[in-house]
Amino acid sequence: MIQLDFAKGNGLLPCIVQDAQTNQVLMLAYMNEESLQKTIETKLATYYSRSRKALWVKGETSGHYQHVKEILVDCDEDTILIKVDQEGAACHTGKYSCFYRNIEGDEIL
Repeated sequence: MIQLDFAKGNGLLPCIVQDAQTNQVLMLAYMNEESLQKTIETKLATYYSRSRKALWVKGETSGHYQHVKEILVDCDEDTILIKVDQEGAACHTGKYSCFYRNIEGDEIL
């Protein structure tokens, strides 16, 4: 198994989340070693919440779980890409993706 470089990010690495069927980028979150291990074990996307300073299983309160299909690592081993089957919305606003606006603020999705 690849040893990710969590030290580069002070214990946290960015995690890009992508729809496994469409390849649409859904969100960006952060993972520590514990959240990555839990994700691998449960096949449910688990992140580290920087605001709550705790692990966070995506969907545990909303029901919008992310079922992990594949975990990829970038060439520098300091960024994670997770492909998921998304239940409901990925964004806390209720949108399917967090990336639903252009830089001018216009909704594109």
